[in-house]
Amino acid sequence: MEIEMKIRGLMMDPTANTPIVILKEVDGESMLPIWVGAFEANAIAVEIEKLAAQRPMTHDLLKNIVWELGASVKRVVITDLIDSTFFAVIEMTRNGETLAIDSRPSDAIALALRVDCPVYVTDEVMKSSNTTITETDQSPGDQWPDDLSNDTSEYKM
Repeated sequence: MEIEMKIRGLMMDPTANTPIVILKEVDGESMLPIWVGAFEANAIAVEIEKLAAQRPMTHDLLKNIVWELGASVKRVVITDLIDSTFFAVIEMTRNGETLAIDSRPSDAIALALRVDCPVYVTDEVMKSSNTTITETDQSPGDQWPDDLSNDTSEYKM
């Protein structure tokens, strides 16, 4: 089974000083942090903030190529977690055929934001991730900031 998620925000891991995308269940309280690269975090932040670039960025180019080839992005699924590495697929349709394209979750999320498609996480990933949290789990002593309840629109890059 898969759980629909929304991008709740971006934050910096205070220990590793790396960006984290926070996904939150659409119909629940669980949140899943996914550590991403700085460039991918920037691509996600640019789309969250609806900033316009003078020229297409990589994920904008990908969106344009998908559309020009007559395909559409149906959804993104975070499919696996192996040795602390998340895996994802971008599900596309073209001429009635469904295609599953292997992707890093960060790239898939950046594309999902641009084409306005849903993001899902498998139950197995949610269960196997030792960093899944809920809004009610947070206490002042936790490593997660108190502002995770804010929407992504509050994030500024």
